Amino acid sequence: MGKKLNNSELRAIGISAPILLEQAGKIGKKLMGKGMGKLALIAEYRALLAQPSAYLAHPDFGKLAALVQAQQGQASAGQTMGTFALRPEPLSFPVYGPAYIQATALQQMNTAMKLPVAVAGALLPDAHHGYGLPIGGVLATQANIVIPYAVGVDIACRMCLSVFDVPGDYLGRHIAPLKQALLDNTVFGLDKGFDKPMADEVFDRAEWNATPLIKGLRRKAEAQIGTSGTGNHFVEWGWLETGQPCTELPLPPGKYLALLSHSGSRGFGATIANHYSKLAMEKVKLPKEAQHLAWLDLAAAEGQEYWLSMNLAGEYASANHHQIHWRLAKALGQKPAFMIENHHNFAWAETLADGTPVIVHRKGATPAGAGVLGIIPGSSAQPGFVVRGRGEAASLQSASHGAGRLMSRSQAKNSIDKKAVQELLAQKGVTLIGGDLDEAPMVYKDIFKVLESQSALVDILAKFTPKIVRMADPDKFGRRED
Repeated sequence: MGKKLNNSELRAIGISAPILLEQAGKIGKKLMGKGMGKLALIAEYRALLAQPSAYLAHPDFGKLAALVQAQQGQASAGQTMGTFALRPEPLSFPVYGPAYIQATALQQMNTAMKLPVAVAGALLPDAHHGYGLPIGGVLATQANIVIPYAVGVDIACRMCLSVFDVPGDYLGRHIAPLKQALLDNTVFGLDKGFDKPMADEVFDRAEWNATPLIKGLRRKAEAQIGTSGTGNHFVEWGWLETGQPCTELPLPPGKYLALLSHSGSRGFGATIANHYSKLAMEKVKLPKEAQHLAWLDLAAAEGQEYWLSMNLAGEYASANHHQIHWRLAKALGQKPAFMIENHHNFAWAETLADGTPVIVHRKGATPAGAGVLGIIPGSSAQPGFVVRGRGEAASLQSASHGAGRLMSRSQAKNSIDKKAVQELLAQKGVTLIGGDLDEAPMVYKDIFKVLESQSALVDILAKFTPKIVRMADPDKFGRRED
């Protein structure tokens, strides 16, 4: 028996759900680091599994005990498969910026809060109509429940910001070469990839051999690494303006050249999402208005597979951004002074303020725990902002992932004039490469109003102003990936 307690040994004693493995691993690392022997730790875990209530107040094992107790209770209640009715009334939840939120998005959130597995929720000011859970919706479910559609199709979509120790006015003097760098070093579009994709250490992870589905998607993932999708995905040069000094932004106050990107886990994440969403809907039957909110049991094989796949998609999405930024930093001939990234379309195992263990789904919403940094973009004609979370319990420690849409894509294409878009971008001094009318600046809410509506959730640290923006060219078949 080795010195470390590995996942195979934990599964052998009955700790198999991914969230339990994660928590047990943290406890084991801490206690064995303090001198506890492996056999003694295993004995504690066995006792905890047999009687979790006896460990709820324990300073080290308490959180794991709460997770185990919640899973055991929910499994015995038979809430993991079958046909289910909704609650007659939704659980209450806070709505931030209600004046800016579509009625259909509010209706979708109400439906989600009627789920028998729902525990808490929040609707953020960028909220708009989505599939299942609205974009900008945050949903906490019981600790053994994950809803693939509440995570979203583009798993772990994220923002990534590189800031260079280069004065912001460099951008105005070098528009042509910076534009060319975007053309040479970014790839956009469904099923698109580089002719010679770069290798990446993310493919060294053992999880790529975990399931037949993941194995079958590896080649596609390798081909698309370092690329962007369609829809609202972008890579853009701009400048970052900082005001008061703060430890999170390790440059003196001023204006600096910066690079911002938005994309996710590409075809790999989309295939994972669609596969497990379909599987969830086969196992859990809900009324028509809630059918896309079907769930998986994290203690069951398919739930464990989805959780593992989702987390791998998160690692892949991060690696994807890092390659984009590495290529452009190399073209610039500079290394970033610092980087910030944050992701949405994901599920996290967390604990509510009252100690309840839950799975928090943030679809088009980002973590905003106390001190957590994030980027909230506006549009190609509006600034974005670097923010620091305030850890607000009411919003489930969440904030918006952007400005949010004012209108649907079809409405945008039928009502927005291309000339008006060009005039607005020219007025703002923005160079746009690609893009379509459904992603015109006018389809997005006022970012300043959106931020004002969530002032209790985040503090603003810096402003990013886009100047050279690349997006996907219009797809002739109307397909998108965002």
